[in-house]
Amino acid sequence: MLMMAEKANNRYFQTMNIIRSFQDYTTQYKASIANPEDFWAAVANDFSWRKKWDKVLQWDFHKPEVKWFINGKLNITENCLDRHLPERANQTAIIWEPNHPQDESKYITYKELLEHVCRVANMLKAHGVQKGDRVCIYMPMIPETAYAMLACARIGAVHSVVFAGFSAGSLIDRINDAGCKLVLTADGAYRGDKTINLKGIVDEALEKCPTVEKVIVAERVNSKPALKAGRDFRWNEEISKASADCPAVETDAEDLLFILYTSGSTGKPKGMVHTCGGYMVYTNYTFRTAFQYQEGQVYWCTADVGWITGHSYIIYGPLSAGATTLMFEGIPSWPDWGRFWHVVEKHRVNIFYTAPTAIRSLEKAPLSFVKQYDLHSLKILGTVGEPINEEAWHWYHEHIGQKRCPVIDTWWQTETGGFMISPIASVTKLKPAFATLPLPGVQPAVMDEKGNELTTNEVEGRLAIKFPWPSMARTIYGDHQRFKETYFSTFPGKYFTGDGCRRDSDGYYRITGRVDDIIIVSGHNLGTAEIESAIDEHSAVCESAVVGYPHDIKGQGIYAFVICYDKPHEEENLRNEIREIVSKIIGPIAKPDKIQFVSGLPKTRSGKIMRRILRKVAEGDTTNLGDVTTLLDPGVVDEIKNGAL
Repeated sequence: MLMMAEKANNRYFQTMNIIRSFQDYTTQYKASIANPEDFWAAVANDFSWRKKWDKVLQWDFHKPEVKWFINGKLNITENCLDRHLPERANQTAIIWEPNHPQDESKYITYKELLEHVCRVANMLKAHGVQKGDRVCIYMPMIPETAYAMLACARIGAVHSVVFAGFSAGSLIDRINDAGCKLVLTADGAYRGDKTINLKGIVDEALEKCPTVEKVIVAERVNSKPALKAGRDFRWNEEISKASADCPAVETDAEDLLFILYTSGSTGKPKGMVHTCGGYMVYTNYTFRTAFQYQEGQVYWCTADVGWITGHSYIIYGPLSAGATTLMFEGIPSWPDWGRFWHVVEKHRVNIFYTAPTAIRSLEKAPLSFVKQYDLHSLKILGTVGEPINEEAWHWYHEHIGQKRCPVIDTWWQTETGGFMISPIASVTKLKPAFATLPLPGVQPAVMDEKGNELTTNEVEGRLAIKFPWPSMARTIYGDHQRFKETYFSTFPGKYFTGDGCRRDSDGYYRITGRVDDIIIVSGHNLGTAEIESAIDEHSAVCESAVVGYPHDIKGQGIYAFVICYDKPHEEENLRNEIREIVSKIIGPIAKPDKIQFVSGLPKTRSGKIMRRILRKVAEGDTTNLGDVTTLLDPGVVDEIKNGAL
């Protein structure tokens, strides 16, 4: 723990860490840009450190290399759990709301959470997991999943959480890339009225995962799956042998905390590496600041922990802030479209954070599903995962927030680790569908296609960041060259987000969508190459090209243009078979919404697919396709236009 005298040296910046007015924001933002190291050191001083850092920041975006709080020693779970015990041992840390509304909710105090985490940590150690080992977590939204993540961090192991909706093929890719030693899973998962056989998917995957030595299976659906002798173990049996006392392992600020995979344009998922110290400082600060979190409030992020939102703003950010965070196992549409609002009323939720996809789905349901519940506990609303359209923003503000709750439209990425551009609740003047202004410490740049920064307002271009922030990913696991090429080669010396944006006359930012080969479906990044590779696995398919198109519910839908070896006789049957293959290889979330069979694709003479033409067709705009004279076969465009779905 830092001495009080050390904290006093940064008293100016400490007082700056609390924003209660727009003037506070302006002052703090300017100070964070003028003296970023002093600013972040002051924020970091509020945490428990075993040893203070020697230097706040070392960076070079050309290599690229970034290190924060160099040689600082800590354990993130001591900051999420142990340090809260003197004041809030009996405060609820996690509320768990099960899939079925008739099942009993769980309220886990900070004291109980620490005990659960220690038991799981000791269980992992008993099965040979050591500091630096990678552990795959493929589990449903149950408390054990949170325990598992924190237990890995407790002993310095690196967790790789894989969304439990992914297929065996996706699981294989992620386990093998990380070289995971152990898998934590469950017998199954509930999702609305469906049950998913997680253990069966793990068994299938592990036929091609030679690094995995052990599997520990939690019980959720009571399916009593078969266990492979010597490899598989029952969670309940193993946890009963484990002590509730597990001292936290000391980690360096730059030690790996977790690897989280996100889709890439090459088809191979990218394992984004996040480290202990800077990630902790930034997720805590942004959680407290953007949501203006107050002691005793109940906070609910509806995301799954398999995504970065769940890591940063269900687990690490809220728990490090001593908050009460709600984990929800279910889905918004089951048993009916009032489930979210039932949970808000039941647990008196104060801060509600969800995806525009969910909002658009809920908007289409009868308003009676909202009106039957008391939502007066709500004080702040938030959105995450994709830009929100104005219509959905107004519905959310009017019917859920009852015109009294600010809507915090957060822009950030798996790669950034935490919020980058976001309103601050009750501080920032809101504009529907605008992420508004950068948070303190964030230095955005709008770039034109020639690589020049556009420094005035009323401009549109590509969004880059020109100075490091503490929670940014450090590399792609095992492939730093790909990290450099993906994020730092487009605009040398700057991090390129892959997003387009517009900055208006007030300096507010509106995210206009991806400008690379990534499709954001229901808030989740999917690489076009990965989907194309899965489609091409069908024996009838010669080649395919995938683009995104506007979708009323998902934000973006998936439109596939498919060339077959022979003209298909039963087109609808083939479409279903292709969707089934994609579902099996990647997961149901990646199934194409539309599949158009074509005899050719619009390619340049060098063989590059002109995706802008396919995007226009998918969007229904076939009158303005631009110059097609550079195509190898311009005639193929007419065929594609005429067959558009």
